[in-house]
Amino acid sequence: MTTIATEQMGSFYANVIDSVGDGVIVFDEVGGCALMNPAAEEIAGISRRQALGQGAMTLFATDPQLCEMIGKTAATGMTISDHENVVLMRSGHPTPVSVTTTPLLLDTGAKVGTIVVLRDLTSIRELERAVRHADRLSALGALAAGLAHEIKNPLGGIRGAAQLMERELPDGSDLREYTRVVLKEVQRVNRIVEELLTLASPRPLQLEEVNLHKVLGDLLLLQRRAVDDKRVTFMQQFDPSIPPILADEALLTQLFLNLIKNAVEAVEDGGRVRVASRVVSDYSMTQKGERRSRMVAVEVSDDGPGIRPEQLEHLFTPFFSTKAKGTGLGLAICQKIVTEHRGMITVDSDAGKGTTFTITLPLN
Repeated sequence: MTTIATEQMGSFYANVIDSVGDGVIVFDEVGGCALMNPAAEEIAGISRRQALGQGAMTLFATDPQLCEMIGKTAATGMTISDHENVVLMRSGHPTPVSVTTTPLLLDTGAKVGTIVVLRDLTSIRELERAVRHADRLSALGALAAGLAHEIKNPLGGIRGAAQLMERELPDGSDLREYTRVVLKEVQRVNRIVEELLTLASPRPLQLEEVNLHKVLGDLLLLQRRAVDDKRVTFMQQFDPSIPPILADEALLTQLFLNLIKNAVEAVEDGGRVRVASRVVSDYSMTQKGERRSRMVAVEVSDDGPGIRPEQLEHLFTPFFSTKAKGTGLGLAICQKIVTEHRGMITVDSDAGKGTTFTITLPLN
């Protein structure tokens, strides 16, 4: 009876460790891996079968910081934590992780191994970047509002003077062409000012139940018709289980139209634009006094030339543009719309392979 109970308890504890969301790895007293839960397999990108019996130097050869922590805990029995400096390479991509190494002790106090706990910080880092972008955008928006109001008054004067001059000049005069150029450029500056005002002082949200897939489907239909002269393949992969969300339909339409148009402009003839939706399990949002809210992610991706790494950090900064004729305000406005909807926008790009924008919004 005691043996059965012991076996059941052993199975129970094994299930507990396997169910933990953080990665757990145990090294025995000679330094070989004795246990690895599924979360650790996912975070480290190493299968349990490959890991068992291997030492830390073999498993984490590309991260001496982690190996040093494991070795120091094994030698001294100290508990060590690092929440900033450890980055694991998983499938060629760096994964920031929080690491804690603690000695594995018996009831007698004898040290028989080392426990390593890994926590994937990718989601946290993305949220931190989103907050930094939002703070920067707020400060620039306040400045932009003041500039926009100061520019609009003299701009109206220039436009009025150019219109009067055009009326006074005789038909066929070469000078009339100059006035048309002035009016055209005034119109362009006015459009930039209007975008600045949208960025700095957006209108209040008009929330309603929005069918996200209908909005995306209509935009894709319009874009298919708009690029008849360009051989672009459009793909849509929508999760049918996603219910309507509480949002401002006009602003979401502006958001996704901008991103889809950017994707179309990025691809050459024969290129591909994909729009997909899915429920996200990595994030959840909690408002004070409310239940936790799940998130929905919409991905807009293309197989164009991609964006250089040095450009990614500045992508949502007003007036920064990767286009020759871009104003650099489109993506800043997109981020403003997403932030107002309590969401997040991220971008992932590989040079020569394409770009993916991911918009994460709360479900009702």
